[in-house]
Amino acid sequence: MGATLSTHVLDTGRGGPAAGIAVTVFAVTDAARVEIGSGVTGPDGRIAALADALEPGLYELVFATDPYFASHGMNALFDRVALRVRVTNASAHYHVPLLLTAFGYTTYRGT
Repeated sequence: MGATLSTHVLDTGRGGPAAGIAVTVFAVTDAARVEIGSGVTGPDGRIAALADALEPGLYELVFATDPYFASHGMNALFDRVALRVRVTNASAHYHVPLLLTAFGYTTYRGT
């Protein structure tokens, strides 16, 4: 079966969902970083099925934030946000929200 992964990006500076952000997921080991999934946030800022069948291990989500802010006429401090997530339960769902502004971000494990 394997764990599943989703995300939700909210632009807290603009006060709403961040639509159109490309997100790529990589499996990370000592030997390699391999792309295993990708998607683009929808009008609600969500990607419901970013990756599935994940085994316990380390994964990296890379959010391409620069094009999003450029489309809103803003120069952001970060051109991308990379988050490393440890999957420990192969039967769990991992939801990783990203709260974003042009000059900072925060994240947590959601539900």
